Amino acid sequence: MSRIPAHLATLKAQGRKALIPYITAGDPFVDVTPQIMQALADGGADIIELGVPFSDPMADGPVIQKASERALARGVGMVQVLDMVREFRVGNQYTPVVLMGYANPVERYDQKHGAGSFIQDASQAGVDGLLIVDYPPEECVDFAAQMKDAGLDLIFLLAPTSTEQRMKDVGRVASGYVYYVSLKGVTGAGNLDTNAVAQMVPRIRQHVSLPVGVGFGIRDAVTARAVADVSDAVVIGSRLIQILETQTRDNAPEAARAFMAEIRAALDA
Repeated sequence: MSRIPAHLATLKAQGRKALIPYITAGDPFVDVTPQIMQALADGGADIIELGVPFSDPMADGPVIQKASERALARGVGMVQVLDMVREFRVGNQYTPVVLMGYANPVERYDQKHGAGSFIQDASQAGVDGLLIVDYPPEECVDFAAQMKDAGLDLIFLLAPTSTEQRMKDVGRVASGYVYYVSLKGVTGAGNLDTNAVAQMVPRIRQHVSLPVGVGFGIRDAVTARAVADVSDAVVIGSRLIQILETQTRDNAPEAARAFMAEIRAALDA
């Protein structure tokens, strides 16, 4: 069973908000990703979104695009991503892990390893959920059922442009949480409007009973706290990747931990 629902329920009972960092698997160093994941957990991360490198990440801005390119150049694909999760699980059986990416690597994995292999192998590796940017909910009913049978959550994006019908569609098939894209743009954009987020989240909750996480455009403790005031979870990625890409192999985990601790303190203040 996925760790996500129980973890988020515990946070809610404590009156706390979830902190969900995103990193790209294999960046800035392939062999350090599991250590960075643990450092994020040590710094206060509640769920870790691990990006699956892909050559055409349509929803991502230049920071995550470059991270994906660097990881691909080092030979990181889905097989390696699952290996990273397995290594992380050796020392951490508690923190939920969500793979975030695009349809192509998932479907290619099944083509190479057999139908249904991805879900089976992801579950056995210790993955808790999957967020596929280009999987529309109306085409994912069967896939969501297969995920549920394997104890995995299928997470969907909602956006400022999402219609009432799209929210209903997501509400019917999503599990774990939903991810609200806080702006019309790509990851890392700097024009976050917290007032608009505050207006949209209640609309989402009319159709979706799951916790609502908010991401895109959250770069520091101030914006994270503002978003946490009107949502259940804060997702932060591009700023974290910018910090990591300036670090040495030895320093990267501690830099990740320190940044998480700063954001965690702001959310808990």
